[in-house]
Amino acid sequence: MAIIVDIDVQLAKRKMSVGDFVAAVNISAANISVLKNGRAKAIRFSTLDAICRVLECQPGDILRWVPDD
Repeated sequence: MAIIVDIDVQLAKRKMSVGDFVAAVNISAANISVLKNGRAKAIRFSTLDAICRVLECQPGDILRWVPDD
C-alpha cells in the first residue's frame, strides 16, 4: 500500500512556487520536502487544513492511495 502526495501537481496547477507555498502554509521547507518526497509517516489535520486552504482544494486532491503491485 502506498499513499501518494500530489502537492507538486496542485502547485503547478496554481503556478505557485514552493517558497510561496511554504510561507503561506507556515510550515518548514523541510517538512514540505518530506511530504512531497513520500517520506512522511503522518500528517496533522491542522497541516492538511492549511495546505487545502492555501491550494483551495480537497484532501483527495493532494492524497491518493495506490495498491501494491
